[in-house]
Amino acid sequence: MMDTSHGAPVTQSVGPVRIWDLPTRLFHWLLAALVAASIIAIKLDSLDWHMRFGYAILALLLFRLLWGFAGSRHALFASFLRGPRAVTDYLRGRWTATGGHNPLGALSVIALLALLTLQAAGGLFANDGSFTEGPLAKLVSGSTSEFISTWHRRAEYAIYALIGLHVVAVIYYTTFKSEPLLRAMIHGDRTLPVPPAQDDLPLRLRALLLLALCAALVTYLATL
Repeated sequence: MMDTSHGAPVTQSVGPVRIWDLPTRLFHWLLAALVAASIIAIKLDSLDWHMRFGYAILALLLFRLLWGFAGSRHALFASFLRGPRAVTDYLRGRWTATGGHNPLGALSVIALLALLTLQAAGGLFANDGSFTEGPLAKLVSGSTSEFISTWHRRAEYAIYALIGLHVVAVIYYTTFKSEPLLRAMIHGDRTLPVPPAQDDLPLRLRALLLLALCAALVTYLATL
């Protein structure tokens, strides 16, 4: 590829480009593991562990919210959130790939993150109808806590549906469009025109600080 925008032509090679930074990849796999563990815990009637996993999920989701404004290019919400026209263009085959989420995939990601955030936050106010309640349940009325608890249980099926959609989409793009999305979320790279190399260390230190702040906030809420 030739770039002549600044006078002399510059040849750009094509090769592996870091799309998903390490904090984003770790968030993805940790979230998947914690959601699975949370579901297993509640199915085994281990409410204490279900709540512990919920706290960890909430801390991760708060981190991802902050990382959507402070992370690397493709982790930023501004880099992949698009309007209805972009979704329509993508469905009609008029979308130019940028390396990150496509417009339709971005909507599914945001929907899943939003639902998990509401679910984890709602758990802080929920109760099991007997002896166990979330740390913030005492801040709302009994009827409000019961209402939140009901929707906390019902939202489980919506989460299953969105996770299933996510898995089906990955299989579809991997099988029929030859896009190795699963491998890209492991090593972070996709084959694109290679940009200048960047130092990941400051980015990772920033991520570690943000995660520590989120974990501290959720720990504080859990002990109220």
